[in-house]
Amino acid sequence: MDDSEDHATRSGSSGASATRAIGFWAALALVMGNLIGSGIYLLPATLAPLGANAAWGWVVTIVGAMTLSFVFARLAAAVPAGGGPYAYADAAFGPAIGFATAWSYWTLVWAGNGAVAVAVVSALSLAIPALAPHAAIAAVALVWLAVFVNIRGVGVAARVQMVTMVVKLVPLAAVVLLAVWWWLSHGSPAPDAAPPVPVTASAVAGAAALTFWGFLGVESATVPAERVADARRTVPRVTMIGTAATGAIYLAVSGAVAWLLPRGATAASPAPIADALGLAFGGGVARIVALFAAVSALGTLNGFVLLQGEMPRAMARGGVFPRWFARETAAGTPARAHLVSGVMVTAVTLANYTRGMGDLFAFVAAVSLAAGMYAYGASALAAVRLLRGDRVAQAAGVACALFVAWLGWGLGAEANLWAIVLLAAGVPVYLAVRRGAAAAR
Repeated sequence: MDDSEDHATRSGSSGASATRAIGFWAALALVMGNLIGSGIYLLPATLAPLGANAAWGWVVTIVGAMTLSFVFARLAAAVPAGGGPYAYADAAFGPAIGFATAWSYWTLVWAGNGAVAVAVVSALSLAIPALAPHAAIAAVALVWLAVFVNIRGVGVAARVQMVTMVVKLVPLAAVVLLAVWWWLSHGSPAPDAAPPVPVTASAVAGAAALTFWGFLGVESATVPAERVADARRTVPRVTMIGTAATGAIYLAVSGAVAWLLPRGATAASPAPIADALGLAFGGGVARIVALFAAVSALGTLNGFVLLQGEMPRAMARGGVFPRWFARETAAGTPARAHLVSGVMVTAVTLANYTRGMGDLFAFVAAVSLAAGMYAYGASALAAVRLLRGDRVAQAAGVACALFVAWLGWGLGAEANLWAIVLLAAGVPVYLAVRRGAAAAR
């Protein structure tokens, strides 16, 4: 029995007790819905001052994300067990590294959900300004709404994900079609008085660091793999297709905004996509687009809340987390894991409620990314160890490990310090579980 088969046996990945409620389209909606959130609505303004460097930043990030998705696709085919990064690290390096990877990823997800929830409130506040002073409380309320949807059942969460996925594409498709119409009618982009920005390696790196937030979640379908129908085929397919389609959408939308709006106007805009659509439909479109942006981020929140419950469940079934988290409801959902994760999101969000909405989003997002870099790096190195007969996948694993290390360095000292504290908090849990397992023997 090889490493991957041994892990599959220990984690119960046969799926006999799992509800195969996620089919191909729902799994694809999970991947794309988690990738396409609030970032595409906010990033054009953030990237506009970088000029052409932004386009190169998108290209670098898309290449990195596609390489990462390729690694996850190969790993998912070789180790079709639930838990995603945890399953691969455990199979490659054993339970200690497996636990560290799982704890890292779980921290990434629940902390990141605080940032996503704040993004929902940020979008809603454009249409409902009274929400802005209560951003943290409103964000927590949305988290708990998503928690209860997921506790109702994986099938319910999957249907919500598919609906929000369709809705979130409407304004994105509209701005691309408007840019095509403008090109056919005028033949040139909107006049831009701003001087050109020289393309430099450091500026491209800065743009890439910003755009990677938009690709957080390429591994989404690997985490609930036990609940995916024909996981060995479906998970790799939706991982690659979803990442590629999302990359194409990001490039098309960012290019459309750059074509329709001068760079200075884009940089100064709180809602560049709304302003671009306003050229054709009037200024009143901003509130409508804000509601679409809120639905987009809400779909992402729903998808990541699914993952924040599935990860501790997989850890518990693998013997590196208290068995208490593996208990499921009659609907087959890990309600206990969802409730504890919800409490963790609430704590990290309310602990920083004094920050402004933008600062709160940036802070929580940076901390969650820093915490999750270990999980991505461990998954990349697991591919090198587990896929010995696949030289292309091994090379991709090495490239991803270097890419992840570079991103971690770029997140800064404060985010990495918080991440170290959050990761260290898992050590007593692991030691307690191992002592309990030893005493039981």
